[in-house]
Amino acid sequence: MPATARTTDAPPRAATLLPAAGVSASAVLLFGVHLRPLGYAVLGLSLLAAFVVERELGRDLLLIGVGIGLISTTSMEADVSWPRFLAIGSALAAAVLAPFLIDRFVYRRRAIRFPWRTGHPWPRLEKGYLLAVPLLGWAILPVYFIRSGAYRNWPEITETDQLARFFVGVNGVGTWDELFFICTCFALLLRHFPAWQANLLQAAIFVSFLWELGYREWGPLLTIPFALLQGAIFTRTRSLTLVLIVHLLFDAIVFMAIVHANVPELFAIFVY
Repeated sequence: MPATARTTDAPPRAATLLPAAGVSASAVLLFGVHLRPLGYAVLGLSLLAAFVVERELGRDLLLIGVGIGLISTTSMEADVSWPRFLAIGSALAAAVLAPFLIDRFVYRRRAIRFPWRTGHPWPRLEKGYLLAVPLLGWAILPVYFIRSGAYRNWPEITETDQLARFFVGVNGVGTWDELFFICTCFALLLRHFPAWQANLLQAAIFVSFLWELGYREWGPLLTIPFALLQGAIFTRTRSLTLVLIVHLLFDAIVFMAIVHANVPELFAIFVY
């Protein structure tokens, strides 16, 4: 339930916001700047503070913290070798499943859901994103990846089996992003904060993960607006289907741009 529905005996807004901001900051420390001991300390203290302030806030932030902790068990730097492919996939799957299962079978509620069908039509503006996002990706992503050299943050992809794993990985991670950052982190934060605050908090976690994945150099100039856009779309539609389609359309351009940077004769459709 959004924070606007709180009762008058609820703790002050700042008291609830600080622990949540600490959880988001821990992701920046863990994934963005790789200060692992400090990041874990900030995460632990933030969760403790959340339980002191309000039990329900602590329970919800704990689910986010569990996911962050599981993601941090292995490097998320892009790698298509089989051992890393499986290690990354296992950590990401656990980071979605563990909070979901705790929510269902320990907390015995349904705060984490994956709303594929809402029964409501998509607003016209959100439908427009289905066209605008891939067009913007086509115009911007090759410039970013190639001119900044950011494509080198991904392994050199030239062989057929590497291309296949990379394609699966890009789409798999894109799907996971929406399951964890939007349907888990953002949905839980919306139970306590206005949409704009919850969106900023989830975006900090989202962008930190993407930084470790490989979106470095001036990548945050792209990933911050994208993370906020996905949260805004979900706020208006509550549709996992729509945010996922938008994300996968964007990731299709990501896949083609990185492959093109490694093998210029492939996907030679870009202007940069």
